[in-house]
Amino acid sequence: MSNRLLIRNISQLVTCSGFKAKQGRDMNELCILEDGAVAVENGVITHVGTTPDVLACLDGYYPEINAQGKAVLPGFVDSHTHFVFGGYREDEFSWRLRGDSYMSIMERGGGIVNTMKATRESSFGELKERAKERLDELLAMGVTTVEGKSGYGLDLETEIRQLQVMNELNKEHPIDIVSTYLGAHAVPPEYSGQTDAYIDFLIDEGLPAIHPDYNVRFCDVFCEKGVFSIEQSERLLLAARKQGFDLKLHADEIVPLGGAELAARMHAMSADHLLHISDEGIRQLAEQQVVATLLPLTAFSLNEPYARGREMIDGGCAVALASDLNPGSCFSASIPMLIALACIQMRLTPEEAITALTINGAAAVGQADRIGSIDVGKQADMILLHYPSYKFLPYHIGMNIVETVIKSGKPFQVPRLSDRPYFK
Repeated sequence: MSNRLLIRNISQLVTCSGFKAKQGRDMNELCILEDGAVAVENGVITHVGTTPDVLACLDGYYPEINAQGKAVLPGFVDSHTHFVFGGYREDEFSWRLRGDSYMSIMERGGGIVNTMKATRESSFGELKERAKERLDELLAMGVTTVEGKSGYGLDLETEIRQLQVMNELNKEHPIDIVSTYLGAHAVPPEYSGQTDAYIDFLIDEGLPAIHPDYNVRFCDVFCEKGVFSIEQSERLLLAARKQGFDLKLHADEIVPLGGAELAARMHAMSADHLLHISDEGIRQLAEQQVVATLLPLTAFSLNEPYARGREMIDGGCAVALASDLNPGSCFSASIPMLIALACIQMRLTPEEAITALTINGAAAVGQADRIGSIDVGKQADMILLHYPSYKFLPYHIGMNIVETVIKSGKPFQVPRLSDRPYFK
């Protein structure tokens, strides 16, 4: 009996119904029901409809949540993060404010290599404790599934430690974690000037060391000028595919290198960042149904032009949104701010932004068949808002309006500011 749950009298039930990514104009279709209800049993959605219709189908006792005056949506899927890392880079943020570029900071030993040193020096327990805190913050903002990348070890021992942290937290934390091997995040100091040799190392030793017990689905590469070329990225990704990995790319973030075209050619699950994607890259991503994952918090943090989300959607792409939480270019996972930037700066409609954070985010991690929408048979991952409409998400700028998170049918209450002791 305790494995059941009924949410009834929902002011606005936003189902985002579907089992694959939505492209182009279809991203505006949210499939909304008024006076909606959702029934759950054993963590799986069993009934979706109006409250009278769902009640007519049920028998026996269901613990209830009365969602009158509330909107209910699928749980958010944050499909691009680097949430397991050691150390911080607050000084580099100040350097950027005075005009230093991201690449110039990297060239003098900052950036990813800075975090590499701190992560290598961090124990498993230290990495896990900090990562859990970040997951707690994400859960409170409505995230029920997150993708996590390695890439701050750039050696076998530390990369595996990051992936083991994710695997253990996936078993213990309410949020589901999809893990990605990002050994090709940067060239480590021991391979300075030997990028091709480092790619050889990743192919010959890195990929084979990722044991199936670590539950790593994806291989990613930072395909960028001064990091890994198109040719080097393709060589690594081809080897990864042969070993059973699905593929992702950091593409066209700093310069228009052709990473989006490579992602399309490789039939990657997603191409991410895309601040400098070409028109041809947009066309090919749409044609090959590769999810374009956009990260507006990073553009905001770096004070760079935003990705052309409006043009991508108008060009038929399936667009996802993600936080890019990391210690350098974007030390934030603010979902409320992410939604506001997507709508105000990238000109997505509120409907497109919701689609991008739910069913399309699920597609970006290869799980649109089981999460990302409120459909019968899917995992019961949902959020209840403090307001009656999803349109409050971009409108109440930068404020967390998630009141309750339901993960696999289990409710988690999110404290509001007015409920905290110092507001009494």
